[in-house]
Amino acid sequence: MNTVLYFSATGTVYETRAYTEADIDQLVHDQGLHCLTSADRQFDFWFSPTTHRCQRRTNHKATELLLATTTFTAKTVPLLHGCVVVATHDEDGSLDGLSWHQLDLLVRKRRALTKRDERALDKRMMRADRREQRNLSNLPTAPVSCARARSAAH
Repeated sequence: MNTVLYFSATGTVYETRAYTEADIDQLVHDQGLHCLTSADRQFDFWFSPTTHRCQRRTNHKATELLLATTTFTAKTVPLLHGCVVVATHDEDGSLDGLSWHQLDLLVRKRRALTKRDERALDKRMMRADRREQRNLSNLPTAPVSCARARSAAH
């Protein structure tokens, strides 16, 4: 059973299954799948760096978990956007599911974040989200025609 964690762009976390990288690509809904691995090489964070405009919000929960499992600081951790999948791999490097022990370890690592790190990361994510909102509001709008050409009825 290949249990993985799926962090949706809206912040909800689901436990689901994935057996191959193609399954993860389908979960993330995008091309150009990238992977970051935790400091202990136990957890893989799968994401797409080029997400659709509607999914450009920072994925707070996935970014916090990446911070908790790596040697990044709150100022240097990459901000993950859109959907993120957390899985693991076997000794050959092939995708593998998370065990109950690993799921518990993720919870403990997340709870071990200091309040200072949480505040610094929250501030950084809010700034990035505001910047993205500004960029979206500055985009020029183009009129869209919904009219269809009529064909003569015979």
